[in-house]
Amino acid sequence: MEHMASSRRDLAVRASVDQGLLSPAEPVVALLDTVGIRASAAALTSAFAAVTEAHVLHAFAVKAAPLVPVLRLLHAAGLGVEVASPGELALARAAGVPPTHTVLDSPAKTPAELRQALALGIAVNADNLQELARLDALVASAPTASPLGLRVNPQVGAGSIGALSTATATSKFGVALRDDGARKTVVQAYLDRPWLTRLHTHTGSQGVPLALMAAGVGEVYALAEEINRAAGRQQIDTLDIGGGLPVNFASDEETPTYAEYARLLADTVPGLFDGRYRLVTEFGRSLLAKHGTVLARVEYTKTSGGRPIAVTHAGVQLATRTVYAPESWPLRVLAYDSEGRPRIGDVTVQDVAGPACFAGDLLATGRALPLLHPGDVVAVPDTGAYYFSHHYAYNSLLRPPVHGFTVGEDGAVAFAAVRKPQTLAEIVADSGGGLADALVR
Repeated sequence: MEHMASSRRDLAVRASVDQGLLSPAEPVVALLDTVGIRASAAALTSAFAAVTEAHVLHAFAVKAAPLVPVLRLLHAAGLGVEVASPGELALARAAGVPPTHTVLDSPAKTPAELRQALALGIAVNADNLQELARLDALVASAPTASPLGLRVNPQVGAGSIGALSTATATSKFGVALRDDGARKTVVQAYLDRPWLTRLHTHTGSQGVPLALMAAGVGEVYALAEEINRAAGRQQIDTLDIGGGLPVNFASDEETPTYAEYARLLADTVPGLFDGRYRLVTEFGRSLLAKHGTVLARVEYTKTSGGRPIAVTHAGVQLATRTVYAPESWPLRVLAYDSEGRPRIGDVTVQDVAGPACFAGDLLATGRALPLLHPGDVVAVPDTGAYYFSHHYAYNSLLRPPVHGFTVGEDGAVAFAAVRKPQTLAEIVADSGGGLADALVR
């Protein structure tokens, strides 16, 4: 599987040059391997189908890749969406994802957002008890088909990246379950609201081990059982166990797998899969990361302090997390020549820099690669989630085009535009170009 994916990538790099997608005039582009995306979606659905016959909605976390054609592709593959803002909901609706396949999460939902979700019949996970009070008034004021739940924080601990750890003692997400009196308060909140039928947690993310993810799910399953016993009926009928499967950024190998995680859950929380609960998952990064690649031309090369430096057109505007936190978000860099063929030659330790005007704009530091030359192409794999789809407008750098690709049996690569390149006129308009006199009148 990994070899097939890397072979498709090599063909796509060469075709990007041959077909003019990547050129001196368009020096940076992003690619999405649609075959790989479909394969990840199938791996997810089959992994859970192997351990349970219960209904499972796999809701893709839109924040991982907010691109309408991607959402449409995943919906066609049987997935729904998890949204966390009016913008993400608008993208999901533009992609044709129905309300019954949509889940709204966010720690800061406004009354207007809640009102819209309830009017549409979208599932809502309240983040806190104050939000529950808002839902009380909205539910009383108008009927809704929305399944409603509450997010809790099992406080099981952090992974290796603190900023992404959502189940710490002081996480901003959900009701902190181990705080004094919190568990009793949550149970009573359900008993007071017969319409509250879901329970939600999200423990996983990059840097979080599978065992910790499973521990968080286990805590929420135990709470659901406690609430249902107290209610004397199965009030909670759906458990939303979140997502956050980590991604291997060190090679083309796709590890860990959905099958490993599903089996771990089946072993550690067997009651989760016995058919009494419907399930929701919210995976994002793990569905898209391995299937996206940034391509950028090398504009100049130089030597500074005895170290070669290749200056490219891909940097902080596309790989923001890597540039600002390289220890947590290291990315591989692959070298190709000016015709898009894998570059060969003596391996040389060198830096690969981006175009932004600050010294830290580096994709890689001290990386051993065949020596790069002006006009060469660097490919940055594993960037399909949280990278080129989240443009950071440093230096007003243009947002690059995104193309999906497929490879025919004859090796021919076909591209489809997913997002058009940004224009200078759009940059000016977004920066108040139509309001030039606003401050000098």
